[in-house]
Amino acid sequence: MNKNVSKTKLFLAFISLIITFFVWQQGLRDSLGRPSVGFDISQKEKEITELASPAIPERLKNLIINNPIEEISTSLSEIPFDELTERNKLIWIMSFNKNEININDEYLNSFDNNNYKLVLQNLRKSNIDNSFKIDDDLFNLFKKDRFLYHLLSKRFGFDESQFITNTVSKKMFLKIMAIRLIPLLTVVFGSIIVLREFWRLLASRKIEWKEYKPLDLYLLDMVLLISGGFVVLGEVISPLFSITLVDLLASNLSIELTQSLKIFFGYLFMAIPPVLIIYYQIRSFDNQFILKKDYFQFNFLPIKDSLFQGFKGFLMIIPFVLLVSLIMNALIENQNGSNPLLEIVLNNNNYFSFILLFLTTTFLAPLFEEVIFRGVLLPILSRDFGIILGIIISAFIFALAHLSISEMPPLFTLGVGLGITRLISGKLSSSIFMHSLWNGMTFLNLFLLRT
Repeated sequence: MNKNVSKTKLFLAFISLIITFFVWQQGLRDSLGRPSVGFDISQKEKEITELASPAIPERLKNLIINNPIEEISTSLSEIPFDELTERNKLIWIMSFNKNEININDEYLNSFDNNNYKLVLQNLRKSNIDNSFKIDDDLFNLFKKDRFLYHLLSKRFGFDESQFITNTVSKKMFLKIMAIRLIPLLTVVFGSIIVLREFWRLLASRKIEWKEYKPLDLYLLDMVLLISGGFVVLGEVISPLFSITLVDLLASNLSIELTQSLKIFFGYLFMAIPPVLIIYYQIRSFDNQFILKKDYFQFNFLPIKDSLFQGFKGFLMIIPFVLLVSLIMNALIENQNGSNPLLEIVLNNNNYFSFILLFLTTTFLAPLFEEVIFRGVLLPILSRDFGIILGIIISAFIFALAHLSISEMPPLFTLGVGLGITRLISGKLSSSIFMHSLWNGMTFLNLFLLRT
């Protein structure tokens, strides 16, 4: 560490560390209260399978479909009724046959959504009076939710062929095939590449790290960057401005669009303080900031090499993240604490909002996070502690910064993969592309799950 450190710098670093400890501790604790998005993802997949069933070839039905509605009803029955979303409450009630459930006032009073209440009232009337005919206008209320429309049609014997057409069923079949095949293929190809690279490593008995060029900064500078810039200014203070800005500009917009704007501008505002700190830190030892000078070793050119290394790293890390996730699922039955952004993407129906979320998760987040964690932090840690420890420490901080206890092991594994890709390729652009692919695949999967 530089011996000529000012007391002001030490004091700011100390205060920043204390604030970071309390912010991250509270964030991790709060994550335990957030529900897991895994249940919603599983249910959406079953809903798509049910809608796809008319288009599934007979030879594939035993592999793809069992009884989706029964499986949904069983999984919903395992959760206390009061903890279900209103949509899931309605699905659970509608999954019963006519005489299997008494739709009393207690059920009706548990709903705030008037459309859902109207469905329950019609269900109750049809249970009492077999000759009761439902008003066709009720179905029009649910045309944006194909699965609920399908359940209503089955329950009331309504012809759904004009809305749930063969084309829709084929589209759902393609969706379910993509949802299941894309992860499987990436795991298979990734495992093959891992085995191939592991064999090469055994033969050469050494890892060929490329030259990395850490900035002329110290660990104290990293504390100020991560704790002071990323956490205190980025996560605590910046949101006050971004949320206020969106509230002023988006008063007449839909909830979905407002939510997406808050995420987009929130991330943009969060990135500004750390980037400014890096800018002034570089000027402190270089006396200037030359934009053309590749301080972070982006090394974009040749672009095909950057893309290839990023894609290769993406495929190789998938089997390891999957393995860690499987171990976590085996050890912890009910994992809470999913990133709330996943649920927002999964349930979003506004296309402009979707584009904003896509830009945030697939472009803005990878670029910003890679500059911080693999562009600045990793090379300095590798210089001071060695490459292996540098990768491990930077991956741990990267996972911790996402403030989700249940997602920490998979994110740590991903962080290790990103660090290895960065140092083996010698290109920050490769880890950016790898990170973008990872977020993009998650985003694509959530997009396909929308019904």
